[in-house]
Amino acid sequence: MAFSSLSFILRFIPIFLIVYYLVKPRYRNAVLLIGSMVFYACGNPYYLVLLAFSVLVNYFYANRIYRLNEYDKENNVSNIAARRVWLICALIFNIALLLIFKYLGFGISIANSVANLSLAAPLLTLPLGISFYTFQMISFVVDVYRRKYEEKVSLFHFATYATMFPQITSGPITRYEIIERTLVSYRYANPAMLEQGITTFIVGLGYKVLLADKIASLWNDVWRVGALGIDPLTAWLGAIGYSFEIYFDFAGYSLMAIGVGNMLGFRLPTNFDNPYMVKSMTEFWRKWHITLGTWFRDYLYIPLGGNRKGQCRMYINLLIVWMLTGLWHGASYNFLVWGLFLFIVIAIEKTFLGELVEKSKVIGHIYMWLLIPVSWTIFNITDLQLLGEYLCRMFFVKLPGMVNNGYDKFVELISVYWWMILLCAFFCTPYPQKWLEKFGKSWLVKALLLIILWVCIYQLAQSGNNPFIYFSF
Repeated sequence: MAFSSLSFILRFIPIFLIVYYLVKPRYRNAVLLIGSMVFYACGNPYYLVLLAFSVLVNYFYANRIYRLNEYDKENNVSNIAARRVWLICALIFNIALLLIFKYLGFGISIANSVANLSLAAPLLTLPLGISFYTFQMISFVVDVYRRKYEEKVSLFHFATYATMFPQITSGPITRYEIIERTLVSYRYANPAMLEQGITTFIVGLGYKVLLADKIASLWNDVWRVGALGIDPLTAWLGAIGYSFEIYFDFAGYSLMAIGVGNMLGFRLPTNFDNPYMVKSMTEFWRKWHITLGTWFRDYLYIPLGGNRKGQCRMYINLLIVWMLTGLWHGASYNFLVWGLFLFIVIAIEKTFLGELVEKSKVIGHIYMWLLIPVSWTIFNITDLQLLGEYLCRMFFVKLPGMVNNGYDKFVELISVYWWMILLCAFFCTPYPQKWLEKFGKSWLVKALLLIILWVCIYQLAQSGNNPFIYFSF
């Protein structure tokens, strides 16, 4: 069930909130847990069993590590070997889930092509949100291993945290420590947070329905013609359109998730911070999908040694992180190419380019406005041959079989989408958020938000809901 669906907006969330606030605060975690199970089951009830199994297994490993922590504290010993064994078991379990459900088919296809085999790949549907909730559970077990929690976390609280419907399908990837205090305490009605949550949800819904879903047709129009039938300017226009689409799609989902969390009394972490306004790729990935970037930093890059063991080791660690970041997004060759592309750009920035572009007020922005569409083009096109053709057209390379139709398609598309491009570009800046923070309490803004909500509902009723891009990851 998507947040930007009529079933969620008009049925699930109103009914859930009524029940949630009618029960006594001590029972709200139970309502949240049951509601989250119902929400997840609406996507695929069979994988609810997998989610519950993953919760139980991860809690078992975390509990074993916690007991060893307590034993070490009471007896003034350090039984690090046993603790590490349980941690490794937890990591193997979680990675195995991802390998089976997300990468098994990809691995078999590689084996078939390399070894000339004809192995049949199993027909497995990707469980909704598995990449997100698996990373959350890994972070919990590792944090228990690192002795972050003085008191034992109950299975009930862990299950509620791990299955929370606001963030289970596409993040933000929320660590237990961020919501621990709120989760274990009674959450009384907070009108201010409820109002803030509704506002944030409507803004996110507008991002998704009125911006992402509308600008998506620009890329569809370009891709329908194909790389061989378009001119370079049209190729860039399509890439820019997809760049806007993926930003407003994912940022919109994150805002809706944060908004729903606010309605329930939780403060989920920020996931986007105006990433298209940065001046380097390094800075971009500090502001895009922030919770994923900090997860890889804290649970992979730093444990590998980060930049503490010399420049050569730093580049190796960066390569590992970015190749795995690419694979995390999908089991396809283009994601590996995408991860490698990001590594090369960031490595160059760390070597000499970063200081130059950061100091300039103009060059850095132009540099990123060129790199961002190229990056998302690699991310978007899964067929490597078609990807190569599209990139060639972006960079004015002539291809065999190319249709030379001038710039008619570009003129046609820019005449239709120019206003949508300008609107998306404006909402990529910090100004709309600053304006909302300054005037958000006024009745004029509240009336505007109600109009946005009504228009979104009307659009959804007329054309249906487009799935979130990150649902496939």
